Amino acid sequence: MAGIIAASPDNAETRRVFLDGSTRSHARLRSVAVGLGIYQPGWRWSRHAGPQTGRPSERHVGYVLSGAMMIQDTEGREDRVGPGFAFEIEAGGDAWVVGAEPCTALDFVPLNP
Repeated sequence: MAGIIAASPDNAETRRVFLDGSTRSHARLRSVAVGLGIYQPGWRWSRHAGPQTGRPSERHVGYVLSGAMMIQDTEGREDRVGPGFAFEIEAGGDAWVVGAEPCTALDFVPLNP
């Protein structure tokens, strides 16, 4: 496919507001959706996002721009990711903001061609 697709993930049309006021929006490109999340202190997937979706978390590939987040896999292993760190976590995991600063992160979701 020829051509260029450019879009901002800070997109009001795709913005989801979580129960605590945190937000996530995305830009849909040809092969991937690029998400932009701004997660407030105290935000946790299992408390503020999962109840809205009614399902467990999906696999995530992400990159933290600012703030910090703890990610936890299905076996309970945890890792702290902060600015400049890329991460990948399997489906069914959990994540939460650590510290008093919001965590801003990008995530990448492959799309079927």
